[in-house]
Amino acid sequence: MVSKNQIKLISSLHQKKFRLAHQLFFAEGVKCIQELLDSSLELDHLYTTQDDFDAVAKDKKSHIAESDLRKISVLATPNTCLAVFKMPAEANIQNAGLILALDSIRDPGNLGTILRLCDWFGISQMVCSRETVDVYNPKVVQATMGSITRVNVNYVSLTDFLSSTSLPVFGTFMDGDSIYKTALPQEGIVIMGNEANGIAAELEHLIKNRLTIPRFGALQQTESLNVATATAIVLSEFRRG
Repeated sequence: MVSKNQIKLISSLHQKKFRLAHQLFFAEGVKCIQELLDSSLELDHLYTTQDDFDAVAKDKKSHIAESDLRKISVLATPNTCLAVFKMPAEANIQNAGLILALDSIRDPGNLGTILRLCDWFGISQMVCSRETVDVYNPKVVQATMGSITRVNVNYVSLTDFLSSTSLPVFGTFMDGDSIYKTALPQEGIVIMGNEANGIAAELEHLIKNRLTIPRFGALQQTESLNVATATAIVLSEFRRG
């Protein structure tokens, strides 16, 4: 069974400061957990209401009552299992290939979806401003559905990172050149901006290539696209070449 101390620990992992302090995060649901178990991540402990996950060592697995699972879950309708994993060491950024940069993305669902898009389009590196939501936020982990294990994520000063790179830098703006009419390279850095304010003004002078996804609606009244939707279009165009 699960102790009060275990419940207290897992509940604390809802907050970033405690995730960092313990170097732990958690995931929920059979599919998501199995994806993480199949990766190089190290399992701390698995809690389940079912008799499942036979491959997990007995000393790493505990039965949990549904009432206790509801106490620690972030889901409106808790699944049947929750697993705590150790945070991996942050890998170094390789200044090569196509890199996605995120400036102050705040919504966990957006970040999780963008991570899945990186995985889909073969983007292995993502750099985030320090104001971007934590990649180990439980809602982010849930939204990635395992893609978190296949994309290297670093939190950096975007100003310093962009100032030091030799790769071409592309940014998405309302007044840029049409992405459908621009020759796009196989290597570079693509920046997506904050949901409400776009790319920060202090980064604009570091962006030599301004892109836009043109509007085709007759009235031209739609303010903007959701950042995850825009990321899907942008990555698709870069991969299409």
